[in-house]
Amino acid sequence: MTPCLSLSDVRKAFGPIEILHGIDFDLYPGEVHALIGENGAGKSTLMKILGGYLRPTSGSVQLDGAPVSFQSGAEAEARGIVVIHQEFNLAPDLTVADNIYLGRELGGLFLDHKAMREGAQALLDQLDCPVSPDARIRDLPVSDRQMVEIAKALGRKARVLIMDEPSAVLTQREVQVLFRIIDKLRSAGVALLYTSHRLEEVSHLADRITVLRDGAVVRRAMRNELSEDGMATAMVGRDLADIFPPRRTDFGPVVLEVQDFAVPPLVQGVSLALRRGEVLGISGLFGAGRTELAEGLVGLRPHHGIIRRNGAAVAVRSLSDAERHGIAYLTEDRKERGLLLDKSLRENLTLSTLRRFGALFLSRPAEDAALTQAISDFDIRAPRRDIAVGNLSGGNQQKLLLAKTMLPAPEIVIIDEPTRGIDIGTKSQIYHFIDRLARQGLSVIVISSDMPEILGLSDRVLVMRQGRVAGVLDGTDISETAVVRLIMGTSEKAAPHV
Repeated sequence: MTPCLSLSDVRKAFGPIEILHGIDFDLYPGEVHALIGENGAGKSTLMKILGGYLRPTSGSVQLDGAPVSFQSGAEAEARGIVVIHQEFNLAPDLTVADNIYLGRELGGLFLDHKAMREGAQALLDQLDCPVSPDARIRDLPVSDRQMVEIAKALGRKARVLIMDEPSAVLTQREVQVLFRIIDKLRSAGVALLYTSHRLEEVSHLADRITVLRDGAVVRRAMRNELSEDGMATAMVGRDLADIFPPRRTDFGPVVLEVQDFAVPPLVQGVSLALRRGEVLGISGLFGAGRTELAEGLVGLRPHHGIIRRNGAAVAVRSLSDAERHGIAYLTEDRKERGLLLDKSLRENLTLSTLRRFGALFLSRPAEDAALTQAISDFDIRAPRRDIAVGNLSGGNQQKLLLAKTMLPAPEIVIIDEPTRGIDIGTKSQIYHFIDRLARQGLSVIVISSDMPEILGLSDRVLVMRQGRVAGVLDGTDISETAVVRLIMGTSEKAAPHV
């Protein structure tokens, strides 16, 4: 069978730095081909070349066995090659229907808005997505935006569909819907390229697997030839048996206590306590109120209730209040709320603590020294210090955001989704960074939708359900079964809500 889309000896360099080294890659009709690798391995660059967004420095792209040179993503899309980008490619001020039909609007002299709304609704119904076609993108949570991206791609009637981390922000129910759509497309003869850091998804979906490491193909495998551990080892080039650090056992006194805390309209009656040197995991379904709780604790949302620091009641009405009381927050949305993607590493690192680097005039040497320390402490890998942060891999962006969060030297750190969209090797690094903070005497709250992450990192686990604390698990009581029972409201016994 002739591949419908392929690369032959493709190399890609940005200036003097070569990112892809002689890649051969094929996509066949009616198969799911998984592309996996660490952040920075070259996956996104390869996909952008296949999708017409980048041209190779050397080598060739073939469509149906014939060489082709796309001048743009739109030209590739006109030939049936559609990309669902990891970075949303949506116009925030337009409606869902407007985005789905952007560039291929229906109607003649006047747009047929009714037909576009009906078409958008039909695509959303395929995805079991309750979003209104008239909703504006900027008003939607990230999981709904991702479903709109998928609906937009389905409306293009692709013969090749390239999916870059499509499930990273989806709920488990939405992931199952996505899998059903992928199975339908495969049965219809669509060629699918799927990349994900969730290796269990790769095992479930992939007919073939290609592993990239440092811009080169290091392993090819058919379905069931590679276990998840085998994939991880191939990706990073070493055994990851110790992905999680050993358990901590030495905790100090309570440094943060919350009583009858509410963040209207969702979070009500939450009480918790956090000890020095402890990692408290917060689990729950999307919409359970985890992020709302965190943002209330650092003054980003209106709230009421009691917050005590080291036994004394404090008022936290803003991020500056939180910083004054030694509390820092790392957002779950690093690209829209955590980092300025068009600015350099230095500018991002020091932006929220500029007063530390001068009064009337900033001290550039002091900023550069802080960046040098952050690069060393958090193993931030960038080809140049002045590179725009948006050009870094997701893992290095997350490590920079962690360094930025730690620059004010907080005593309590709340980390929301610490490894979303990050490869397994960088995940291990971040887990050990968090462990290092706890062993240095800091107190950490980790909010995560990743069950192994919650189980592997946490000294205690607080489970939220419908805006309230469903229970708290400690020590040997922590298990996936116990957490899931609390999430679903079927547990008969839970630890006190502290």
